Amino acid sequence: MTWSPSQYLKFEDERSRPARDLVAAVPTDTVRVAVDLGCGPGNSTEALLARYPQADVLGIDSSTDMVEAARKRLPRHRFEVADIAAWQGTGPYDLLLANASLQWVPDHATLFPSLARRLAEGGTLAVQMPDNLDQPAHRLMRQVAAEGPWSQTLAQAAKARTVLPAPGWYYDLLRPICRRVDIWRTTYHHPLQGAEAVVEWLKGTGLRPFIDPLEPAQRNEYLARYTEAVTQAYPVQGDGMVLLPFPRLFIVATR
Repeated sequence: MTWSPSQYLKFEDERSRPARDLVAAVPTDTVRVAVDLGCGPGNSTEALLARYPQADVLGIDSSTDMVEAARKRLPRHRFEVADIAAWQGTGPYDLLLANASLQWVPDHATLFPSLARRLAEGGTLAVQMPDNLDQPAHRLMRQVAAEGPWSQTLAQAAKARTVLPAPGWYYDLLRPICRRVDIWRTTYHHPLQGAEAVVEWLKGTGLRPFIDPLEPAQRNEYLARYTEAVTQAYPVQGDGMVLLPFPRLFIVATR
């Protein structure tokens, strides 16, 4: 998949709010060494540094464009191109932050314990993942993909995202390694300027597996059909805005 920093940051404040909430929930006031796993254009790293300005922070992301954007945003800090699943950092780390990134990484049964074991004593694995695959916007992505002339091309698109297990599954997975596992789910309701804004939001993330494989003409047709469907699914509020419900799963595990 390709990732566009400018597309992603069209809704920077809304996308950064969960990162700020996640960092605020880390139960320690002292972080010396931290890694931002899936740093994107650096907005989550910025939230981390706002609380821990003295920390030695490394940001990694699989997208060269995202890493270049993060380096421009935070030129005094280190960013590297790396795949989270293959990342070899051994630690020990005081904080591993993963804001809206691990839903793109498979095999959580292996990944989460591997990350937790790299924590220092008292270190924290702080994770936030969109938990919205059952929301209308995502159901409609799959529906439009299955019903159009692109159905064969997009047959595997939905598999790009990991379907999240229940919170109890993560608790049982991490509890043998971590002395404290805190899990909660928050639904943000973002006011956006119409169905077109909902589509613009999703073009930065969830729509990527569905539109990247298509040639320009088919991509435009897919987006037209998808926008029409989203318009029907999300009612306009009294002030003309549309509310986009966005559930997110938070996991803060301390070793």
